[in-house]
Amino acid sequence: MTSKRSLLLAALLTTAVSVAGCSTISKINPFDKKEANKTLATQGQRISVIAFDQKVEPAEALKGSDFFLPEATVQTDWPLPGGNAEQSVEHVAAAANFDIAWRKGFGQKANRKFHVTAPPVAADGKIFVMDGEATVVAMDARSGATVWRKDLRPAKAPGKKRGMFGFGGPGDRTGFGGGVAYAGGELYVSSGFRFVAQLDAASGAEGWRQETSTPVHSAPTVSDGRVFVTSTDNELLTFNAADGAPGWTYQALIEPARILSASSPAVSGDTVVAGFASGELVALRTTNGNDLWSEALSRASRTNALSEIRDIAGRPVIFKGDVFAVSHSGVFAATDLRTGQARWTLPVTAITTPWAAGDVVFVVDKAGQVICVSREAGQVYWIRDLNNTDKLSKRQKKKRAKHPLLWSTPILASGRLITVSSEGEAVALNPKTGETLKTLKIGQSVLLGPIAMGDAVYLATDEANLIAIR
Repeated sequence: MTSKRSLLLAALLTTAVSVAGCSTISKINPFDKKEANKTLATQGQRISVIAFDQKVEPAEALKGSDFFLPEATVQTDWPLPGGNAEQSVEHVAAAANFDIAWRKGFGQKANRKFHVTAPPVAADGKIFVMDGEATVVAMDARSGATVWRKDLRPAKAPGKKRGMFGFGGPGDRTGFGGGVAYAGGELYVSSGFRFVAQLDAASGAEGWRQETSTPVHSAPTVSDGRVFVTSTDNELLTFNAADGAPGWTYQALIEPARILSASSPAVSGDTVVAGFASGELVALRTTNGNDLWSEALSRASRTNALSEIRDIAGRPVIFKGDVFAVSHSGVFAATDLRTGQARWTLPVTAITTPWAAGDVVFVVDKAGQVICVSREAGQVYWIRDLNNTDKLSKRQKKKRAKHPLLWSTPILASGRLITVSSEGEAVALNPKTGETLKTLKIGQSVLLGPIAMGDAVYLATDEANLIAIR
């Protein structure tokens, strides 16, 4: 049986990838000192935007200060990984009782070869999920019953060499990663098996399929008749949503070190914003891919191999004219969408997606800290350490140091900020103070952020279970 630790490391943590996307990779274990001391190649020279002695701390001026959060509203659908094209949903009215309503399996759970990395999406009374072997499943949102199931794995070609970790060719039966998105009655699927496809959301019938030269580990973003995906070699690809015809592409710096999960682009009007493994945050014109601006969310550290991982693994979020994004290299930034000018930066290391609502933006860092930041000024209201080990025994502390907890992208639902851990615990916090309001035992590792539709919040677990919380 594969240990949870190996699954976490393989699925969402740091991995060195060859620039050509060939069939072998070497893992970097961020909790293994021998591995952490290995040297990684880097592409180009980048300028640090944050001093290394800068720390994230609550601002004295904000102590006791209140801030605005909008009223919760019912989310009638969740068609894209972040809820909409801007990857920004403020406050949903869901999971008011914060109790598990049901759980249903939907396919291949995570193991050494396959990983559940696709965030669920929801529309038309159905939740759409994808398991570790590129099987897409439509499930009834009320009961969890399977509506249809579609295996999208390519047939293994005779004599085809089996690749590793999703980097095999189109005829390979080993692969993982990608995701799903809904638009106009169609479901769009990207895959580590090197393809992008369209399915009928009502029946699962395949409309079109386009092969890609490298695997796609990010879920698609669909907007204004275009499908946007980011491949493992840092290329933003576009396709015509109607017939799958390839459109323009954009090549970012090719980075040999990256997170295995990947970011979905955000779209607002005629601008698409994408984050890459190079730490580049890039804004482009949706119609032709022309550059608008770019920013490097990276710190020039040479302290160890892990500090060289610059990946923006979480989705960039467009909210009220700003772009919020955070990198593994330790930069959390607010950038003006129109000009590309950085409004503020904080030294936060994360592989999650920020959550913007009202006057603030929340982010969960890699150390398990939930941080509430003033959206305008970049000052910190409060910090809550979910991995606080003060009350643990020496044995528990040693175990926790060896197997750190990871926490998911949060969701603001019915007045609670909810995040879920890699050990299967959901925590609901007071969004104004960070105080724990309620905890819920999920029983399975969860690394993907929750989504909401109707009165429920939904979680996809590493065990390929969909869990409804009402």
